[in-house]
This record gives sequence, structure tokens and C-alpha cells, in this order.
Amino acid sequence: MPSHYTRIVLNERPPGDIDSKTFRSEKASYSELKVGDDQVLVQVTWLSLDPAMRGWLRDERSYLPPVQIGETMRAAGLGVVVNKGRDVKLKIGQLVSGTFGWTEYAVVREKDAEVINVSEGILDIDYLNNLGMAGLTAYFGLKDIGQVKAGETLIVSGAAGAVGSMVCQLGLRAGAKVYGIAGSQDKCEWLEKEIGVTKAINYKSPSFRKDFKNIGYLDVYFDNVGGDILDMCLSRLNRNARIVLCGAISAYNSVGKPKGLQNYLTLISQRAKIEGFIVFDYAKRYPEAIAEMSQGLRDGTIKRKFHIVEGLENAPSALPLLFTGGNTGKLVVKVDESFKTKL
Repeated sequence: MPSHYTRIVLNERPPGDIDSKTFRSEKASYSELKVGDDQVLVQVTWLSLDPAMRGWLRDERSYLPPVQIGETMRAAGLGVVVNKGRDVKLKIGQLVSGTFGWTEYAVVREKDAEVINVSEGILDIDYLNNLGMAGLTAYFGLKDIGQVKAGETLIVSGAAGAVGSMVCQLGLRAGAKVYGIAGSQDKCEWLEKEIGVTKAINYKSPSFRKDFKNIGYLDVYFDNVGGDILDMCLSRLNRNARIVLCGAISAYNSVGKPKGLQNYLTLISQRAKIEGFIVFDYAKRYPEAIAEMSQGLRDGTIKRKFHIVEGLENAPSALPLLFTGGNTGKLVVKVDESFKTKL
């Protein structure tokens, strides 16, 4: 084992965009990693980068406490058990998932290390994407909050991201007409040619508003961005439409309060609803979602796409890609290659 390991901690809270001062790298002694009776030591192999991480940097009330100054940056990840306490049933070498953070090694309770058994046709890093929080968020947000039905019109913003692209695919599987909104022509072409959406439109195009209006009225809008696009969708609701509030990427780095909605009265006239949700509330039903999406990955009806960043040290500079449209598909960091992944 090494004499030292690297971890990346929160250095200061960013008032706006994440920059070079937000995080700092630290070298820590490996001997500090003491394993209790009910704990395991995990060598981290992969980390997930997600838009929600920006919210964890704010010192304000939310569904999880904020990351503290000097604390290892919170992040979901995969890793391999390399040491364990005397009461632990997990085996050395077992692949696990958990909230390990931006670190090469993490000590966690056994109950916080979820066993991952990679079956035929599945990749380990699928558990950070389609079979992880991104896929679960898409699944329960669309099925339980959006309640999409065959023949309905579904619009998805942030459609080329991890959650958005999964929502598009689940909508297509449900028989909906799916329209994706993305920020480049390349992303729109990927959505149309690879994912198979009915139409993808580029919000940076001069003709965006016209293109959007040509879709007609919507039954379900899955919102990942908030802001002006959410407000625009509010003006194009069918009767009994459902708006799924998943995220607001356009406002995460804003200084001050987000811009207020203007078209919300349409919710009244069209008897529509707008609802937020947190995926952790569905924890007891995760197996249901994982089983369905695993089958889709195996038979090819659900596709995967990863944007891979090499090295833990590059996590801080990669995280802002989520807010500038710099990634297509699931953004992950390769920390170690102890457990090989074939892409």
C-alpha cells in the first residue's frame, strides 16, 4: 500500500462560477485510514460528476447538508474493498458503490458500501450512469412525476446529459413523441441519430423559438435547466400537462436569486401541475428501476455514453463542464484501473 494518498477538499465557497480557488488537493498519510469493526477501506476507481454537486457547495438548507470547508468533496463513486473490520461480511476485492468523495481511498461503514455484481452485458461504470443516480432520477422522475403515456408529447431539456438522455430513451420506450433540447448541433445530431428522439433542437440557434413553437403543445416537460426555457415551456402546455422539476443548471452558478417565472398562470388555465422530487425518496424501489434498465442495456434498447476524465486531480476542472455544456453523456472521472472496464 502507498505511504500517502490524495484527496481533494473544499477550499472556499464560490459565489458564482467554480474556479481554481474552489478546491485544493491534499496529501494525507495512508496510516490515518483506520478501519473500525463495521467499516471497510475502499480504493476508489471511478467517480461521478453531477450537477447537484454545485448545490452542495452552498451553505444553505437543502436535502443534504453542505460540504464543509476543508472537507473532502462529496461525490458518488465505485471502488474495491481493500481492507475491512472484523464484523464486516464483505470480501476483500469486492466491487462496491457509495458516496466516497474526491479521494483515492475512503473509509465507510459496511452498510454505506453497496455491493456491485456486474452481470453479462453490463459495465461497472453503468452503476454511475444508467443504473446509478442519473438513471434512477430519470426513471422515477418520468414515470412517477411525469406519468408519461404512449402518444403524448414529451420535451426534455439538457437532453444530451446523463439524466436527460435517459429520460429521452425511457420516453421513447413508453411510446411518447420525444423532443430534446440541447446546446450544440453535434449534440442534436447524436440525440436524433443515436438516441432516436423525434426531433432535437438547439437552444443556441437563432431559430430556436420558432423551432420550439413548431413542436406544438406539450404533455410532459422534464426540466433540467430552469430559467427562460422553463418559462417558455409554461406557455406551451396541453390540458393536464405535467412539469417535472429535476434541476436548474442555468441558475446553479448565479449570484443572487434566480429569475422568477412569468408564465405560471398557464398552470391554472390548463389544469397542469409542476412538481419537484428527490431520487433518494425512492430508495426502496431502486431494484425495480435497475432491473428494467439493465434489460434495456443488454438488449440494446437503452444506450450509454460516457465523457471520461482521466485522473482525480482533474475533477475540479471537469466539474464546470456540466454548467457550460462541455459534456455529452455521463461525466465520470477515472481514478484507478484496479477494476478494468471495457468500453
